Amino acid sequence: MGIGWLLFGWNMVWLAAYVLIMLRYHRGWQSLPEWEVPQNYIPKTQVSILIPARNEAENIGNCIHSLLAQDYPEQLREIIVIDDHSEDDTPEIVRGFSGAGVKLISLADHLPPGSTQSFKKAAIETAVPLATGDWIITTDADCVAGPQWLRHLASYWEITGVNMVAAPVQFYREHNRLERFQSLDFLGMMLITAAGIKGRWMHLANGANLSYSKQIFEAVGGMEGHRHLASGDDMLLMHKVAHQFPGTIGFVKSKEAVVRTEAKPTWRSFLQQRIRWATKSRHYSEWKVTAVLAAVYFFCWTILLDMVLIPWLGWWAAGCFIASLTLKSATDYFFLGTAAKFFDRKELMRSFGSAQALHLIYIVVVGTLGNVYKRYEWKGRRVQ
Repeated sequence: MGIGWLLFGWNMVWLAAYVLIMLRYHRGWQSLPEWEVPQNYIPKTQVSILIPARNEAENIGNCIHSLLAQDYPEQLREIIVIDDHSEDDTPEIVRGFSGAGVKLISLADHLPPGSTQSFKKAAIETAVPLATGDWIITTDADCVAGPQWLRHLASYWEITGVNMVAAPVQFYREHNRLERFQSLDFLGMMLITAAGIKGRWMHLANGANLSYSKQIFEAVGGMEGHRHLASGDDMLLMHKVAHQFPGTIGFVKSKEAVVRTEAKPTWRSFLQQRIRWATKSRHYSEWKVTAVLAAVYFFCWTILLDMVLIPWLGWWAAGCFIASLTLKSATDYFFLGTAAKFFDRKELMRSFGSAQALHLIYIVVVGTLGNVYKRYEWKGRRVQ
């Protein structure tokens, strides 16, 4: 009986924490107004779009085409691709756009062999001093943007006067259950990102759709302090800005500000990506981010533990398992439904049942491996 009550109390603590966290995210998202470009808006900002690329021959052309199609003055737009020692035709494809003003930087010309394992950070730090724009925008070579993307980012910066701007990233063109799970999960992450920034209580970001003033990048010392880490060109940089210039980060809540990319097609590529993301969590300077990640991790572990203990604790464990899983599912359905509706992806909610099971396993496996493994594979390299 004592063990049963202990298990019940443990479940209620993590369940309450999870529900309260998700409700706070939802309130934060709802309180953030949708960004609309003013009708009389005339762009004034010179922007430089930086695209680190390694072995992206299949994707870089579509990415550049989407950027050249932006509804933004050509004279105020600069596109720079930084080739990271590609072993395919990526550089040749980029050179094919030179007539449209697309610039190519070879990282090999600026980076001594063996001098770093943080190639993406090195690519950005190499390109920023060479960029002519006042506003730096980073995206990935496998992303595409809608024609209003730049107008939304630039107008947000010009009107709000913030130093750094995060914007939504979505997966699309799903072909299997794993990809649909990633798409639904990532929609939720966008709400979490927006709510955390709006409330100024935690700062998340994705380098596929991140922008900042060139001045602020230089003021915080660029990637200094975490150059030894292969990952973290987005969140670790944002944490520096949040610490040194609090209250100067914004999120563009708009479907027009989205960039899209394809989800990982296999379990191996998916786990490699998420383990890479998880490894940088040990270096977050914001304790609230770490606390939230830990709360979700322990709650998911608790649900799985309940299931394992059913043969020994009977209805105590079964009751805790059913209650925790039911309330988690109800909370997640409400939260993800809001995201799917806003981003016009309500069809993804048909995959909610399988996604809920995958989410439990994913959080436990990736959360554990991300804190155990220090080395992982990224772009054909073994890094840490």
